[in-house]
Amino acid sequence: MSQLPEIVRNYLTKFSAGDQKIICDDLSGIDNVIVIPTIDEYQNIISLLNSFSEMDRKYFSSSLFLFVINNSYSSSEGIKAGNKSSIELISEIIFKINENDFLNKIIKSNLKIALIDASSSGNELPEKDAGVGLARKIGMDTALNIFNYNSSLKKLLICVDADCIVNKNYLTTIVSHFNLNNFQAAVVSFAHDISADDEIAKAIICYETFLRYYVLGLKFADSPFALHTLGSTMICDVESYIKVDGMNKRKAAEDFYFIEKLAKQFSVQTINETTITPSSRSSWRVPFGTGQRVNRFLQNSRNEYKLFDPASFEILNKWLRIFNSQNILTSLEYLAEAENIHIELKNFLIKRNFLKNWDSITQSTKSEEQIQKQKIFWFDGFNTLKLIHHLRDTSLPEINMYEALDKLFSLMNLNPEIKKDKIGVPDLIIQKKYLTYLRGIT
Repeated sequence: MSQLPEIVRNYLTKFSAGDQKIICDDLSGIDNVIVIPTIDEYQNIISLLNSFSEMDRKYFSSSLFLFVINNSYSSSEGIKAGNKSSIELISEIIFKINENDFLNKIIKSNLKIALIDASSSGNELPEKDAGVGLARKIGMDTALNIFNYNSSLKKLLICVDADCIVNKNYLTTIVSHFNLNNFQAAVVSFAHDISADDEIAKAIICYETFLRYYVLGLKFADSPFALHTLGSTMICDVESYIKVDGMNKRKAAEDFYFIEKLAKQFSVQTINETTITPSSRSSWRVPFGTGQRVNRFLQNSRNEYKLFDPASFEILNKWLRIFNSQNILTSLEYLAEAENIHIELKNFLIKRNFLKNWDSITQSTKSEEQIQKQKIFWFDGFNTLKLIHHLRDTSLPEINMYEALDKLFSLMNLNPEIKKDKIGVPDLIIQKKYLTYLRGIT
């Protein structure tokens, strides 16, 4: 560790999640910290550590793999017991207590492993904020105290979740891209395991198709927020982390809001040369996301094979071409343009207090350059999603998933050359072909 730069000290004074004790036997020479929030993930930790140990070792000596094992006081005894086992496992690795083949393998790999115990009695996360956002923030804020600021290499905050596995080139690819290309923020490519033919495979194919379709629609609309927002894919350097005031404490969707903050101020890149494989399991851990969508599919509580009407993205495309252009119009002129595109776009802007907000922006902002920046801050990733939902709820209901995909491909002049054998939901082989194609373009 080295003396903290002033911007880091200022951030920690204002925004730090608190002084957390870190358990590790070597914190020297750290340029990269991989933060892993963990709750009741004993078996998944083993799989993740296995994949870490098999990575290219070029940056092992300058990288720290930091597990934040967490729960609240009110968490079940089962969760606390699972976390206790995880703490014991990671402690055995840190202190090189070599008792079995797995521990021996991880210890001999020379991974630098560290642990924050936010689980044991007296260390639990506060009830109000306990969740993945706070756990991730604790790890990322703690990393700021660990970096070797005397090194010329970028100081990277890398997020991954305990229920993932990574490619062998994962760490080297990330570090190389950031340092050679001067990346400030990025997301890593992801792909769930879809090799099986069971109901969980069907559920995850359906959900990942939904995720990728939405990003593809935003790409078609030329939205600056056409990015995947999975917590296990996020990376940024210290400067960009501090610039956006760090990670939030949200119990869910912390990843969406963090990527959105980064995208408002930086060009968030996508690193396609390496891939993480998230778990396809059902889960209780957050109220929405992969686990909950898998749960919902398996419960057959609604038709999951539906997507937003591509016409929604056409409306968004037309709006962004006007709103994000170099021209600066009055609020009433923008509303008139919106009405010409679609009446529900105008209604949405009125609903979101656009008149008052835009007038306030133009009256209080001193330069045209600053107004252009404020456009992205106002019509952000959240308002983009809210618009698509508004159009769905008022005028453009969801349509069959594969009809929507075909229509969006046609709008974008894409030709996947996939032949469906029936109307409606195609068989699993065809579904996999669609998803494979989507992975190549999103």
